[in-house]
Amino acid sequence: MNYCWKITIFELSLFIMHQTFKSLAIIIFIMKQQKFLRLVSEMLKNSKKSDRELAGILGVSQPTVSRTRARIEKEYIKTYTIIPDFKKLGYQIMAFTTAKTKTYPETSTLEKVIEKSKNWVAKRPNVIFAADGEGFGKDLIIMSLHKDYSAYTAFIRLFAMDLGNSLDNFESFLVSIGSGYTLRDFDLKYLAEDI
Repeated sequence: MNYCWKITIFELSLFIMHQTFKSLAIIIFIMKQQKFLRLVSEMLKNSKKSDRELAGILGVSQPTVSRTRARIEKEYIKTYTIIPDFKKLGYQIMAFTTAKTKTYPETSTLEKVIEKSKNWVAKRPNVIFAADGEGFGKDLIIMSLHKDYSAYTAFIRLFAMDLGNSLDNFESFLVSIGSGYTLRDFDLKYLAEDI
């Protein structure tokens, strides 16, 4: 069978225009995403920059930066904070403490253990990160800061006494703040280059 397609110049023009607009829409979306990510990157480098400064860097209008920043703050930023010089604040030790769950209890018991652990961590402002994970035969990590070794040992003792029924095999990696070799200071600005 032979089919004869009759397409008018007008219909062909409409089809080409439709495809062109679809392509343009995709290009505009990609460009917006790139500017969005560049703004996030600039904010990681220095969140104190004004919208006007950011607009100049990105080559967009200040109102565009203000609208985009509002969206970023609403959807992507958990909190604004500083990263202080821990040594000047009196901290001498950064500890990465790992542990292993003794057994995996049934769901209702596990939820109680998780809630107890969350409450324990919430009462310790020197704990700056805690999560479950996997590696080195462990499934929990806690990142904490300590004024001195005595404060660290008291922390570990309480950790073992309060959570020892459900956790086992505690180990820590200690970083002496302000002495030894620092290959890169702790800062989130480095992520700006990875976005």
